[in-house]
This record gives sequence, C-alpha cells and structure tokens, in this order.
Amino acid sequence: MSADASPLASPAVAAAAACHVHKFGGSSLADASLYRAAARLLIADSAATRVVVVSAMQGVTDALIALVSAAREGGDWTSGWQQLRERHRVAAVALDAEQFALGDALDEEFERLHEQLTAIASGDPAADAIAPGLPGLGEVLSSRLMHAALGGDANGWLRMDARDVLVVHAGEMGMAVDWDASRTRLAEWRARHGDGHVVVTGFVARDTHGRATTLGRNGSDYSAAIFANLFDGRALTIWTDVDGVLSADPRLVPEAVCLPSMSYAEACELAYFGAKVLHPQTMAPVQERGIPLWIRNTHRPEVPGTLIGTHNAADGAPVKGLSLVNDLAIVELVGNGLVGVPGAAERMFGALRGAGVSVTMISQGSSEHSICCVLRADQAERARDAVADAFAEAIADGQAQGVTLTRDIAVLAAVGDGMVGTPGVAARLLGGLAQARVNARAIAQGAGERNISVAIGARDATRALRAAHAAFWLSPQTLSVGVIGPGQVGSALLVQMSAALPELRRRSGIDLRLRAIANSRSMVLDERGFEPADAAARLQGGAAHALDLERFAGHVRGEHLPHALIVDCSASPAIAAEYPRWLARGIHVVTPNKQAGSGPWTQYAAIQDASRSGGGRFRYEATVGAGLPVMLTLRNLLDTGDELYAIDGMLSGTLSWLFNRFDGTTPFSQLVREAQALGYTEPDPRDDLSGLDVARKLVILAREAGRALSLEDVDVENLVPPALRDVSRDEFLARLDEMDAPMLARYRDAAARQQSLRHLAQLDRDGRASVGVVALPGEHACCHTRLTDNLVQFRTRRYADNPLVVQGPGAGPDVTAAGVFGDVLAIAQSLS
Repeated sequence: MSADASPLASPAVAAAAACHVHKFGGSSLADASLYRAAARLLIADSAATRVVVVSAMQGVTDALIALVSAAREGGDWTSGWQQLRERHRVAAVALDAEQFALGDALDEEFERLHEQLTAIASGDPAADAIAPGLPGLGEVLSSRLMHAALGGDANGWLRMDARDVLVVHAGEMGMAVDWDASRTRLAEWRARHGDGHVVVTGFVARDTHGRATTLGRNGSDYSAAIFANLFDGRALTIWTDVDGVLSADPRLVPEAVCLPSMSYAEACELAYFGAKVLHPQTMAPVQERGIPLWIRNTHRPEVPGTLIGTHNAADGAPVKGLSLVNDLAIVELVGNGLVGVPGAAERMFGALRGAGVSVTMISQGSSEHSICCVLRADQAERARDAVADAFAEAIADGQAQGVTLTRDIAVLAAVGDGMVGTPGVAARLLGGLAQARVNARAIAQGAGERNISVAIGARDATRALRAAHAAFWLSPQTLSVGVIGPGQVGSALLVQMSAALPELRRRSGIDLRLRAIANSRSMVLDERGFEPADAAARLQGGAAHALDLERFAGHVRGEHLPHALIVDCSASPAIAAEYPRWLARGIHVVTPNKQAGSGPWTQYAAIQDASRSGGGRFRYEATVGAGLPVMLTLRNLLDTGDELYAIDGMLSGTLSWLFNRFDGTTPFSQLVREAQALGYTEPDPRDDLSGLDVARKLVILAREAGRALSLEDVDVENLVPPALRDVSRDEFLARLDEMDAPMLARYRDAAARQQSLRHLAQLDRDGRASVGVVALPGEHACCHTRLTDNLVQFRTRRYADNPLVVQGPGAGPDVTAAGVFGDVLAIAQSLS
C-alpha cells in the first residue's frame, strides 16, 4: 500500500488527481436530508473524477420484494406501491424536483413498475423474466435522487444505469462479472456521455442474455468494488452508519473498538465468519487491483474510519477482530479403526459433499481417532446420516464407534495477520475462555495462522465473545467492580477512586470499572459503568432497583470483562455470608467488614476454601488497623518462615483516645461524652466499651496466624457495668457517671505502681486470647502513642526481644477507605 493511502491519510488526499469511488448504503440515504449530506461529502472530495454508487433508500429493496411476492400470490400490492411512490415524491420535492424534471422521471419509473406488477399478478408468462430485476428498481430511483442532490448535469454529474454497462453471469460463488464485456460497454458509455463525475446505480446489472438482474444481497457493495475496478479507481470509500470495522459486534461487546486498518485477508476471514464487515465477494475486485477500501460513517465524517488494503498497518495487535457464527452443529466420526487408515477423511468429506452439506470448520486430533466437522444446524441430520451410511460397514465391524451429532453449537473466530509467528495468541484466547468458564468443544487453526476458530456451546457464545475480546483489547488489570455500602467508609472510597483512577489507567494500566453500587435496600447496575463520584447519587435516582445480591453479583461478574471484584463496606453479616459463593465464582472480595473474618468458624473456613478453589481472592486488610499494614505485616512474617509467639496491641481508636486522655483529673464519663461529641464513638458508646469490636479484630489476627480461634474463645472485659448493659441508650448516657468511681480506683492503683492503663488485645503463644484494660509499665510501646493511634506488637522468633511494632491512625473513614483501596489495587496489580 502506498504512503498516500496510509490509514491516517484522508481518502480525498489518497485519491487526489485520480478517480475516487464512493458508495452510500441505504441507511445513509433514508431521506432527502441525508442525500444532501452525502452530496456535501462528494463535493468536498478533491479527486479529479468522482464516482458514487448508490443503494436504494433504506427499506425500499425489501418493500419491492414484498410487492413482487404480493402480486404473485394475488394479494394487495397497490397500497404498498402507492406508499413507495409517495415516499420518493416527498424526497424529490425536498430536492427541488422541478429543476431536474425529477418528478416526471420518477412517475415514469413507477408507472412502468405498476405495469410490471400487474403483469405478474395476471399470471402473464412473460412476467417470469421481469420479476428478478424488479428489486433493483430502488437503486435506479435512488440514483435519480442523488443526481439531483448533486446538481445534475449542470454541475458536471452524469447518471449511469449500471444495466447499460455491467454484464454478469451466475457462478458457483454467486454472480460473477464478465470483465471484458463490462469494460467494453463502459468505454462505449463514456464515449457517448463524455467525461465527468458519475452517479451509478448499485445492485443491478444484466446477464449475458441481456436480461435485467441483481447481484444479490449486499450487491451494492459488490457494485461499488466492481466499478472501482472498472474505473481504475485510486480509492473506494463505502459510507455506512458505523465508524468503521469494529473489533466485535457492539451489540454483544460494549467495549468493541473501531479498527484503524486491516488487510483484505483479515476482512475476508471476518466476513466468512459472519462479521458485518463486507461480503468476501466484495473484496475481490479491489483486492485484485490493490485499491484501498475505506469504511466510514456518513453521520460522523470527521472520524477517519477503517482502511482495508493490501498490507495491514503494524500496530502491534495480533488479533484484529472476533466474530461469531451461530446455528451450527458438530458431526463427529469416532473409531479406533480410523487410526492410520488412509482415505478416512476423504470418504467422510466426500459423503458430506454428496449430501450437499457445507462444512464451516474441521478439527482432527493427531491420533486420527476422531474427525469432527462443524456445519449448519439445518444440515446436521442430513450430514450425520450421510457419514453414517459412508462408514456403515466400518461401524458394523466395530472399526468405528459411530457418528455423533451435537446441536446448539457456535463458532468463535479470532482473526489477525499479526497472529503469524506470534507466540501465545492461542493461549490468550483459550485463557480468556477459561476465565469465563467456557468449554472449547473443538479448535482449528490453519497453517497460515491468520485464524483460530473454536467451537463452543451456543448458550456460551456471547460470554465467550466478550471474554475473548477482553483478552485481546482490555488491560489484564481490568476489573468489573461493585461497591456495597456507600456509608462513611464507602463514600470515602468512591472519592478516592474518582481522584486516582485516571492516573492509574495512564501509569499502570489498572482499569477499575465501577458497574454496580448498592446499599441495604437498593442497587444500581450499569452495563458500561459510571463515575465513582456519581455513584451515591445514582442510588437516589430513578434507575435504582430493590437489592438482589444474586443479581448484583451476576452483573459484576460480567463475562465481557476479565475480572470481577466486590467491595463490601457494610457491617452486615448477611452480606458476609455471600462471600463463599462469590469467591467460588471467581469474584474477588475486599472488605473492612469484620463479620466474615471473625464470624462462625464454619463460615470462615468456607470463605478460605472457596477462595482456593474458585480463584477469587479475599482481602481484608482494613478489618484491623484501618489503613495500617497490620495484616500485610503478619502475612509477610509468616510467609517468610518466621514463628509467631504473641500479639498485643491497642486495636480501637476510640478506646486508645479514652485511655490516653484518662489521667484521673477528668471523670471517665466526661471523656466518654467528649469522645461521642467528637464522633469517635459509635452512636451508642457501649458498642465501643463492650470490647466486642476489639475482640473481633483479635480473632481475625489469630486466624491469619493459623490459630483456630473463635469469638467465644476470647476473654473479653466489658467496661460497661452490668446494670447499664440492657438499658436504653439515653438512660445509659444519663447514668454514665456510674463508671467513674471504679475506673478512678483502677487508675490510682496503676499510678501507685508507676503504670498506665491501656485497653489491650492479647494473644499468647498457647493461643489464649483476652481483651480488656491492662496496667502497663511506662516503657511499653502502648504508653507512647498519639491520642487515637492503633498499635500492634508482633513478638516472633526473629523479633523476640524487640517486638515489631505497627503504629498509626487506626480509625476514620479516610484511612479505612485507603486500606480498602490498597487491597483493591493489590489484587489489580497481581493480575498483570
């Protein structure tokens, strides 16, 4: 491909001082305004000669076919004829019909159509020769409208009826061009009409007997390629309603991207496997002459589109497109007696050919034990019976076990010139399918390495296409994310994600796609995802649905994205109970919710088992110490072979603040009220004073260290006097001073021994666990913390005499959210 036809060059520049052929499809010519838009694009082209091939107005070809059918069957065709005529009249008036005598020309065409339909309806034998050409009338009418939109002969535009030039005959692969006859007729036409730009009718031609005919479905694209060849075109641009050739069907893959370029061979492969690109036949006339073919969007002409040419532009992508073929079946011949027997495959395919069966894909193992063919579902039984008859003797003798038929099959094809000589392409494709839990029934790859085809179950087809697309076009660190619990911690997490995600995508390739948000009552699910900053507001809008955790998880697990992750920022035991199911489905779980790590041992064990077997990772750093690396430090110690002797520390920011402040001069009750006013306590301070939250954290640490500890195994000191434990919150707060005397006595006793009171969680070497107020010597690390600090000491074999200390802010929405976000990023980074 020459430099002036590079994917970045404008087709107009590529065709300057030469012939540039354009083709407009029906969706680009639906009404008069679109004809004008198309005319503006053509006028803006700087090519010395411009040729435009037009399809019928959108829907007209189908309408004409319906009219012919109705006339043949004796139905009412006149009302449809009138509607069709009126639609063209309206367009003609909008295009200033009088100036070009367009109205009269259209009336003549419609009167002729009326006579032909009448003949068909009357059963006139001569009508059999007329009917095949009638569906092409739409292009004839469209060419007249386009000719008018361009200003007609006065503006240098000629109109060609392709039936005066193009000669075709029926071949095995469809209509074939008589090139010599067509070139001769084109030369004669140009001699009669002179030089100028040309509007050409697409879709229509004449056969070798001079009868009007059509080129079949997608015939206008074929016409455009033929005339690009006949006119010695420098470029062909097909204008349609999409931005170019997409990497996959966007109706099935929301992340499909527009490809800047591809080779003829790639386009042909994709077309064969059902991609809505171009018919393979369309490529042949331009491929023969090496004419660059552009696919562009009429409605968005500023978009460069896709260039299809002789060579594929090097962009590093091994795969250019993915396509699905549905409604298939597998016929498989199996037999030990086939091994090493010459001619078995020949006999099988001969039987299929004799039965008129077209084979889409062939797969045979090197052992020759079986041969399977993928073919159209409507030919499956015929194919099975033909193969069974061909091998009847071998089956009767036991040399072949028989012929099996598997229905409901689809074929996924990955196509790309870059696959040639590139290791790992098949691994990426099959790995993506494995990630989506799609089983490959059969695999085929030609020696040219341009195509890998995989037969899969039809019900898995969309999931397989999405997963394969993600494997080649998305970052391996792309995660579909759902967040539950947009409270204080959840909201802080969303703010942090909103601020960090653009830079993470740019710098690290981490692509977190927030696709679901939920609270305790409702949820919002979005296929394409939404900005984290908007998530909480979406829950208040009209798009919210009642919370359904199964549907929520299913949406987050979206098969078109390589990985899924749920962040649970709630404190709900019911949601924690869902973790085993999520992890077993391969969904990663990150949470500051202590219910899972400290809940019943059976639930905790189920979570760990599901994580190991299902592949989902369970991260819960923020359950202890908020954003402090407490869990990470413990894991690193144990993973590197150290031995844990003991853990002790202050695990509550609230209780740390209270005992850092309590020096006997201020009543303990007053400090509790002050902490509540500052927002340090839970709405009911007894939730902090009971020590239960600290006990949960200690259980989580113990389990991480391999101890089979449960909450009931922890000796917990409840600082709330028994008389105040069951009263209302208001009564508790009113009677809070009942705590002062006992607490003051404990303080004075400790002070007399030059010790300080601290609320401590402790786990010893024998697995004994306790939570409560402890008097510590002044040199203890817990006596030298800031007001709300958490502090954890790990005493191990390596740190026996001088414990390893992790210390810092251990409470607050921002630092807790940071711990959660850190876990999310740790999972994302591990997926690269």
